[in-house]
Amino acid sequence: MILTPETTIVRPIVTEKAETAKSGQNKYVFQVARQANKLDVRKAVERYFRVKVAKVAVVNVSGKPKRMGAFKGTRPDWKKAIVTLKPGQKIEMLERV
Repeated sequence: MILTPETTIVRPIVTEKAETAKSGQNKYVFQVARQANKLDVRKAVERYFRVKVAKVAVVNVSGKPKRMGAFKGTRPDWKKAIVTLKPGQKIEMLERV
């Protein structure tokens, strides 16, 4: 599968911890495609949101074990990217969330 900016970034993560990082450290958190690497994420964020990226950290998140009655299973694994923008940059689209 060829990654484009639209397929690399799955969705922004909107949690209390992510909001604190956004306001205090200029970091934005996204769920990204499993096969995306740091360079793919950097290019996608710079092209899609028209900002300059300073740093990208990528984390593989394991799915939580879940159970429904006698049946056991797990939620799917996913990948999270923490993107630090250069000073003075911000993503206007996500400031309103």
